[in-house]
Amino acid sequence: MNTHRNARLLGLFSGFQEHHFNDAHEEVLRANLPKRDSIVFISADPENFAQNDDDRDGMHEMFAERGLAFAEKHVIDRRTGAAEAVRLVREADCIWLMGGESTWQLQLIRDLGLDTELRESKAVILGVSAGSMNLGRTVAYIWDDPHFYEALGLTNITIKAHYEEGEWFIPRLLEMSKTHPIVAMVDMSAIFVKGDDVWKVGDMHLVDKGEIGPITDEKLKEFL
Repeated sequence: MNTHRNARLLGLFSGFQEHHFNDAHEEVLRANLPKRDSIVFISADPENFAQNDDDRDGMHEMFAERGLAFAEKHVIDRRTGAAEAVRLVREADCIWLMGGESTWQLQLIRDLGLDTELRESKAVILGVSAGSMNLGRTVAYIWDDPHFYEALGLTNITIKAHYEEGEWFIPRLLEMSKTHPIVAMVDMSAIFVKGDDVWKVGDMHLVDKGEIGPITDEKLKEFL
């Protein structure tokens, strides 16, 4: 089933161990961010204001060191009123859903009325970790009482970030995958979606029907 997407580009990142983009990330971002007036970060720890400001600056620096700095950078958290949040999202050239607690981020987005704004946005929309998970139609919640819950639906790809062999959550992923496929992403990997095209960068695996195996761009496209 195709998901309605207006975004110029979707980017789902697992995580950045050293807080830098690699060359493959830069190539995609440079091609899709010719205009860089404003970038907006949406928090996944909405009441941790000092950390949000630090993360905003640190993540913007990842763009700046690649020659992709923005004229303005903003963060949306619980300090941000609904009208201001909507304005920031509407004016953004790039929107970044930050990592943290996925349920807190999704609640913030809904409380501020940003879910519809994100689905209608023509900006480049990126996510990392919890943010990438929330871009999907469903999130695989692996903690107590593992289950799937409905998220933003900008893509039908359901991911689990920070995958490594031997992680404690793998048995839960295997069990959950019997009802819904999950893409397990290693840090520094990314999935990019542009229109009806999708491609992966880096290492990731398909968890489906209780098994872990390889995944190709062609298989990813089936999820769109």
